[in-house]
Amino acid sequence: MTLVKWLVLAIFVAILVSLGSALRWLVRDQQGETKQMVRALTVRISLSIALFVLLWVAWLIGWIEPHAPGR
Repeated sequence: MTLVKWLVLAIFVAILVSLGSALRWLVRDQQGETKQMVRALTVRISLSIALFVLLWVAWLIGWIEPHAPGR
């Protein structure tokens, strides 16, 4: 696998971990006393934006190329 594919995979896994962390804080913090869930969701949004930017820049540079479905 190329470096870009590994980076995309790592960021995607980090997004899922952050989403799981937010779910854990949603279940554990019934009173809403901490802001851990908000922080976890903020991290998830930041990682999603970073993934989008990485894919866009990799496409502009020519590291990845789009293709038609089924090819």
